[in-house]
Amino acid sequence: MRLINVKNIKIGEGNPLVLIAGPCVIESAKLTLDTAKNIKDITASLGIPFIFKSSFDKANRLSIDSYRGPGFKRGLEILGKVKQKIKVPVLSDIHCQSEIKEAAKVLDIIQIPALLCRQTDIVIAAAKTGKVINIKKGQFLAPWDILPIIKKIESTGNKSILITERGASFGYNNLVSDFRSLAIMRKFGYPVIYDATHSVQLPGARGGSSGGQREFVAGLSRAAVAFGCDGLFLEVHPEPDKAPCDGPNMISLKELDKLLKQIKRIESAL
Repeated sequence: MRLINVKNIKIGEGNPLVLIAGPCVIESAKLTLDTAKNIKDITASLGIPFIFKSSFDKANRLSIDSYRGPGFKRGLEILGKVKQKIKVPVLSDIHCQSEIKEAAKVLDIIQIPALLCRQTDIVIAAAKTGKVINIKKGQFLAPWDILPIIKKIESTGNKSILITERGASFGYNNLVSDFRSLAIMRKFGYPVIYDATHSVQLPGARGGSSGGQREFVAGLSRAAVAFGCDGLFLEVHPEPDKAPCDGPNMISLKELDKLLKQIKRIESAL
């Protein structure tokens, strides 16, 4: 497996499990910075490498009325402050080619959203920045379908790649996790991250927005680590029930410490 370096964090090849975590979307500079600091404090106490994530724009929402975030320019400014003040790498998702050049000046990891993972021009343009690329496997793909997307990125000479599993469509308004995908995708030679919070999302279940079953996040996280993955992706919020986006599948910040301690014990046992 190829070793992926993100600042001082090493992912894959038997290195410690990495945590990619933060609110679904940027709501304000204060909430973003406070959440990043709190997660950093928790992970530092447990010796867990931490990469902060949050979206500057949720461009793929079902409803025109859904909260999208502060927008491209302001969102990048806030993520830049997280890097400067909290001293952690940052990840966010891009949604069109025009965003990539400026986003690459701030982001340590450029994420290709699940619903755009087959969009060749976006994938290649992001890869050409030379940044680490995190491919969110579309919920409509089989695990082996990720290999052609990897080859698109590799065609640019970029071999700094992460693959993230976020569940597969299971009928209408439902997702299911098939942990075989973690093993299958790891065979392609790159670290695999398990997104436990999007895996419990119920797409469109609320009519104009997604629902979720956050009560299953902890169990799925433990199972994924036991099965074998290189990192966890968790959306974390101080008050998920008040979040304007993806609240039902985010976990509360106050639950994070307990879950990560369990994860560490599983990782140690392995």
